[in-house]
This record gives sequence, C-alpha cells and structure tokens, in this order.
Amino acid sequence: MILLSFVSFLCTLAVSAAVIRWLGKRSVEYGEGMPQRFHVGEVPRLGGLALLIGVVASWLLGVWRTQAGDPGLLRLGSWVLLWIAVLLPAALGGIAEDMTQRLSVRYRLLLTLLSGGLAVWLLNLRLPRLELPWLDVLLHQAPWLGVGIVLLAIAGLPHAFNIIDGYNGLAGMVALIVCLALAHVCLQVGDRALGALLVCTAAATGGFLVWNYPRGMLFAGDGGAYIWGLVIAVASLSLVQRNPDVSPWFPMLLLIYPVWETVFSIYRKTVRGVSPGVADALHFHQLIYRRIVRGVFHDDESRRVLMRNNRTSPYLWGFTLLTVVPAVLFWNNTPLLMAFCGLFVISYVMAYFAIVRFKVPRWLRH
Repeated sequence: MILLSFVSFLCTLAVSAAVIRWLGKRSVEYGEGMPQRFHVGEVPRLGGLALLIGVVASWLLGVWRTQAGDPGLLRLGSWVLLWIAVLLPAALGGIAEDMTQRLSVRYRLLLTLLSGGLAVWLLNLRLPRLELPWLDVLLHQAPWLGVGIVLLAIAGLPHAFNIIDGYNGLAGMVALIVCLALAHVCLQVGDRALGALLVCTAAATGGFLVWNYPRGMLFAGDGGAYIWGLVIAVASLSLVQRNPDVSPWFPMLLLIYPVWETVFSIYRKTVRGVSPGVADALHFHQLIYRRIVRGVFHDDESRRVLMRNNRTSPYLWGFTLLTVVPAVLFWNNTPLLMAFCGLFVISYVMAYFAIVRFKVPRWLRH
C-alpha cells in the first residue's frame, strides 16, 4: 500500500508540474465576472487531469502486483478496472469543461449519472440498509429505491465537491481527510483492497496540494472535484454494502459538510427564484472569505488576494474535522451518527445566518 500511494503521489506531483509548465498559458481564461473567482491572473484548472493520471496509474500498478503474487495482500483484482470504467465518464467530462468551459451543467450532470449507472451495472452497487426499520423494510420490498439512492449519491457528490472548491486547499484537504477516514474504517473491518484505493486517492490529492496550497499555482477544476466526489461516493457505498458492521450513517456524517452545502444552496436559490445551476457568491466559504477573514495589506494585488484566499480554507478544515472525528470514533453507532448529523445541520444554519447578519464573535475575526 505504501508503494502504491508513493507512486500515486509522485505521478500527480509530476503531471501537475507539467500542466503548470506547458499547459498553463493554453488554459481557457476564467472570466473576470465569474462570482466564484477569488484570484488574480490566469491559473490552469487542469488539476483533475493530474489527479486522474495519478489515481489510475497507482490502481493499475496494484492490479499488476496482485497478478504477480500480491505481496501486500491487497487483492486488487480485475474488478479495479471496472472502477476505472465507472470513474472515466464523469472525470473526462469535468476535464473537458475545464479545457473549454463550454459543457453545460446539464451535460455534466448526465455524465455523472452515467458513471452512477455504470456503478450500479458493473459493480452491482446497492444500498442494502439505512438502519431505520421502516425504511429498511421499504428498501427490501422495493429494491429500486436503493438503486435510486445510489444514483443520486454518485451523481450528486461530485457536484457537491465542485461547490466547495472555491479556495486554495479547501476541497482538496476535505477530500484528503475524508479518504483517510474511510480508509481507516476499511482497515478496521479488514477491507484492505478498498482501503488501498482510498489511500492512493489521498496520496494523489497530496501531490496536487503541493501546487495548490498555499501557492495557488494549479486548481482542481471540475475534473478534480468530480474525481474526488465519484471515488468517495462509490467507496462509501461499497464499504456499507460489503461490511454489515459499518453504519450507513458513517459516510453520511463524514460527508455532511459538502452534502448540506449543496442542499442548502439549492434551497436558498429556489427561495430567491434562481435556478440551482446558476453560480453565486453566497456559499458558506465565500461568506467566511468576505466577513470573517481579515484584510491583508500588501502592495502587490495578486499577493494580497492570494494571502487572504489561503486564510479562508483553515476555517473550513476545522469545520470538517468537527464531523470527521465523531464519524471515525462512532462508525458503527447509528443513533449517535444521526444525532451528530442533526447537530451539524443546526450549527451550519445558525452560523450561516450569524455571518449574514454580521453577528460573528470577535475572536473568529482574529
């Protein structure tokens, strides 16, 4: 597992450097008027390409080592090729959008749905239980409901990561933390193969973050967000399906921040009569940037924006750890996990409206 993660890290690191060196000036300009733009200058948004190469290279190496004798006892058989087939439609669609900025939200959603359909078909992915008696009975009587939830999760989580991908190191660090948390529980239940795939994804994310935080030389783009969301969604569902001891609310609490950010964003835009697909600058991380992070004084405008950008992400890392820590500690305790999910939702809404109404505690602004 160490060798695979090392290869994943180095591949992503090297390809990221190549993208910055040779593709930086050829990247499509990101419009100055875009509400989610918080940087000065043109930065390549092809981090997803580097992530894809790093992840796929390490996974294929794991398959080859298994066929050659499996020295790490990871059992990464030919089924890993099916994971790659599931990953490609959404990942390539996101990378295409990063290169052209001409792929509409509708087509990108269809591509993530295609990946979800492939997961159901090729990986036989299902949601067997929710550990709520009446819902479990309903899932047993109508298995298509479980398939629908799987499709919704796989199609939605990539876009959830895309929403929180607003500042240097934000989505990447959240993805790295979540991957390692999932891998920890995989090892706890003896699912080393799934843990290896997640550790490789975390290592590739680390290679990307070398260039993304704090220097902001490369962005993940839609491609990177879709890779993180898809791998984590498929791994979470597989972990619950393959291991009855793992509560289905464990990945829910683990991912409650990007999931609730998406749900709340849809609600907020619908109430205002705006299409959920229209970008705005009212997400939680954007409010923190504007109303909590203190201004930076520097003669160079790009340096000033970069420094303030970098100071935003640690607030959200801490916010993420508030859910990841209890999720890892109580991964098999459904009532506690559900309680923490409810607590997060209440805390998020209270914090959001406190920031909107300028009622932020003074200590948070220092």
